[in-house]
Parts: sequence; C-alpha cells; structure tokens
Amino acid sequence: MPLPEARTGDRPRPGAPATVHHWPVEHLDALDFDPLLHRLVREEPVALVRMRFGEGHAWLVTRYEYVKEVTSDPRFSRALTVGRPVTGMTPHNIAPARGIGRTDAPDHTRLRRLVAQAFNRKRAAALRAETEGVTDRLVDDMMGHTCPADLAGHVSGPLPERVIGKLLGVPRGDLGRLQQWRAVILSTDASPARSSTVKADIAAYFRQLADHRLREPGDDLFSELSAAQAAGALSRPELISLSVMIVLNALDQVRNQCTNMVYALLTHPEQLAALRADPGLLSSAVEELLRFVPQRNGVGMPRIATEDVTVGTVTIRAGDAVYVSYLAADRDPAVFTAPDRLDLARDEAPNLAFGHGPHYCLGAALTRMQCHAVLSTLLRKAPGLRLAVPPEQVRWRRGTVNRGPEALPVAW
Repeated sequence: MPLPEARTGDRPRPGAPATVHHWPVEHLDALDFDPLLHRLVREEPVALVRMRFGEGHAWLVTRYEYVKEVTSDPRFSRALTVGRPVTGMTPHNIAPARGIGRTDAPDHTRLRRLVAQAFNRKRAAALRAETEGVTDRLVDDMMGHTCPADLAGHVSGPLPERVIGKLLGVPRGDLGRLQQWRAVILSTDASPARSSTVKADIAAYFRQLADHRLREPGDDLFSELSAAQAAGALSRPELISLSVMIVLNALDQVRNQCTNMVYALLTHPEQLAALRADPGLLSSAVEELLRFVPQRNGVGMPRIATEDVTVGTVTIRAGDAVYVSYLAADRDPAVFTAPDRLDLARDEAPNLAFGHGPHYCLGAALTRMQCHAVLSTLLRKAPGLRLAVPPEQVRWRRGTVNRGPEALPVAW
C-alpha cells in the first residue's frame, strides 16, 4: 500500500517542520497497520498533521517515550479542547464537552475517584464470575449451531452488552437502542446535526434512568453514581456524560478487541499452537495482542499545550493542539523487538493500548477481563477453532473510529 503523500502547501510558524502531513485516515483491512504511523514513529516522531475535519493542523506524537511524556504532563490540557475546532477524523466531537475525557485535574481526579469507589473489589469479583458464566453460555450456544457460526454475533458482541447491562443496571431491553446510538456517535461519517440529535437522545435516556435509579436504586454502578450526584459529589451533566462514555466504549471496544484477537490468533497458526500447548501463556498473550492489534482508526482526543513544551527536539508552542498515537507507540522499534511481529512470549515494555497517565482508560480492567474470558473459554471448549472462510473474505467495518470484522465466520 502506498504511503499517504505529504503536501507542503501548509507552512507552520518558523522553526517548526516544513511539512504538514495530510492524513485522511483511510480504512484499512484486517490487521494492516496505518502506513503513515509506521513511517512517523521511525522517521518523524513529532510531526504535524491535518485530518479531514476541523481547522488548521496539530502535532502528532508517536514515539513510545514521547507519548508517555505528553500524556503525563499537566501542561497538555484536555479541557481546553472544548469549543475549539481542532483538526480531526470525525465531523463531530465524540466526547461530550463536560465529560471525563475533556476535563483536567481537579475535576478529572474527582470523577475518576467516584468511579473507582463504586467499582469496588466486591463488585469486580461478582462481575468476573458473571462474565465467565455468560461467556460459557454464549460459546455453548454458538457451538450448538451448525458450522460456520459468526463469533462476533454469537459471543464477542453479546458479551459486553450483558456485562455492561449488569454493571450499570441498564435494562436488557434498552441495549438495542444504545447500540444504535453507539453506531452514530462513533461514526466517522455521521453529520454534526445527526450526531447532535443522537447525543441529545442518549443524554435524555440516562437522565430518565438516573431519576428511576434514585427512586428505585439497584446494586449497580449507575445507582451509586446517581446517589453521588444527588448528594452533590458530581453534577447531572457530569453523571450523564460519564455514563455515556462508559457505555459507548464498553459496547464497541470489547466487541472489536475480542473479535480482533481471535482473528489474529487464527491467522497466526504458530502462535495459536504455542498458546494451545501452554494455556499458561494466556495473560501475556492478551497483553501482546493488545499491543499488536491496531484496534482503531486514526487517533483519539487531542490536548492543548498551556505553555511552550519541548518534546524530543521539537518545541510545541502554547496553544498548539497535540495528539498522541498509542498504536504507533506500541510499534516503536526502539522499545519492541521486531514490533510488527506477533509474539505471545514477548516480555518487554507494557503496552499503551489503554493509554497512559491520568486519562488511562477507566474500562481497561473490564476489557481485559472479557477478552481473557473469551479466549480461555474458546481454548477450553473449541480447541479446533478455525476460520470458516479464507482470511481475505472476512469483511471489515467501515465508517467508524474502531476497527473490527463485521462478522467472523468460524468452525470447530
């Protein structure tokens, strides 16, 4: 695949690199890695890019150590992105303006602490048992059908619905609506008007659910957060935006991550054979798969520099927009030996699949738990699992920020 051409019609301020890389963030098939990210992490780890939407250009940081620096440095603000049309890959802002993803300390710290307190050890243990039981039943149901069967439709899609429904106390009958809203909000093609309508709909849904849970609390995370909101620990908009982000990420990320991991194993037979021979490799295998699988298109949310900051040999000026690429950082050849190779026995630096620093993904443990449950159950119940079609016939999702197969036909 040819590398994206960099046009030099845009000239940043003197002293900055001369080239602004026009990055359309085109959809890629299977586990193909974005060629621009592949090049920048090796040749230009602090570069300027312009994407399809928004205004101007932004810095893109790709080297592992630089990504960790930026995401840990309070001089790079998420809150300052609110109301600013930073160049990006979607025609609308996915994260709500008052959501946890677009706040800085101390508000961000307060919101994370509330979630951590509600998602306590007892609830995590109960959810783990629930996840393992649900996964068992879903795999049994899939294997009760005639081959081939769609793994995404039977297992990795329904699983996060059941788990997030249990965690947040969302009625099972409402999950279909949440999935429809998820598809629009995470779309790279939906118009700003359409996305605004859907955001209003999903916010209204969670306002009604919050009122219901205050009247009839349950043993779930949303009931506890609703009670905390009523007690003044967070605002109603913060409660709504926090719930929306938890649901959207849980429903979309787990489905794609689990399905992608199975696809990666089934298309790397030597690695799958090693895992089948030694199931004790599973925990390290999940971490390597998190590092290796390019689970999204483009980049996530930007930050704004609050003062001049030098990253590597480049000075990022106050007011500049900055993105980091965790995907590129996880393929940094200065950190990972043969980074483009899947190696389940790899024992190197921790992956950055869930981010780094204060904005480390709230759902990381939940996603890991579900991926572990899916892989361990398939290894145990379906030792002969294989693709039911040639790899090139698997169809991949389009028009969305996250990558994954539309369906994954498997046989056993």
